Amino acid sequence: MALKAIDCHVHPWDEVSLGSMGGGRLDVMAKHFGRELPPLSLADMADQYRERSMMAVLLASDDSTVSGLPPVPNDHIAKAVSDHPDAFLGFGGVDPWKGRLALDEVRRIKDLGLRGLKFNPGRQHFYPNDPRFAPLWALAADLGLVVLFHTGMMGNGAGTRGGLGFKLKYTAPIPYLDDIAADNPDLTIISAHPGWPWQDEQLAVLRHKANVYLDLSGWAPKYFTPELLQNVAKLISDRVLFGSDWPVITPERWISEFDQLGLSPEVRQKILLDNARKLFGMD
Repeated sequence: MALKAIDCHVHPWDEVSLGSMGGGRLDVMAKHFGRELPPLSLADMADQYRERSMMAVLLASDDSTVSGLPPVPNDHIAKAVSDHPDAFLGFGGVDPWKGRLALDEVRRIKDLGLRGLKFNPGRQHFYPNDPRFAPLWALAADLGLVVLFHTGMMGNGAGTRGGLGFKLKYTAPIPYLDDIAADNPDLTIISAHPGWPWQDEQLAVLRHKANVYLDLSGWAPKYFTPELLQNVAKLISDRVLFGSDWPVITPERWISEFDQLGLSPEVRQKILLDNARKLFGMD
């Protein structure tokens, strides 16, 4: 298979993984995005990505301290990667409030062969630059694990009274991601999603900190702003990643709209494939 793209932001949506979507989360997301989101086995997902000539980066998650819900098991994601190495890469989920257990889990994620760590501060209710969490970022840097953070507005909880209790204040790129990028220059960070309403601040971090990447997931490309396109096309094109946020947006829709943006073939190739290959050491 000639690989055409790496989708860097994909949610496992099988029955095991959906255990973390209790508390009304699944129904709210389906309503917000205007369509049902039925389960899909990881084997079937792998086949779909093979048919697209793509790989997918599966993201585990763990906000169990705040929510009381079970995490997406890191072993489950690691097994999917092991079973389908031509289709999947994986990031482990870590609950930052678990202290020493969180550090132990980071080490275990590395041993499982996963490529990074996934955090959603809005759901996990933490400021990434809080000194209590500094050991997590130092350890991730030492182990060569990429760290991905949800940035900006959250689709989960959107449109409900109270937003399911999720708090957007935790998802701003400045000062939180900027601080940890400055304090940990050997740490590679992905700021996930165009970070509205802080998109300009997010772009400033990208232009200032060479250890920060942007994944474009969760937004249909037809809604990209002129400022975002200008930066993606020229100033930060080496650190921009394709991500669909599947199942919220399908790769087919995302790429169809992306191809209407008028980006050069060279920039298109970087975003869809080359930047991710370099980031994950696949060259």
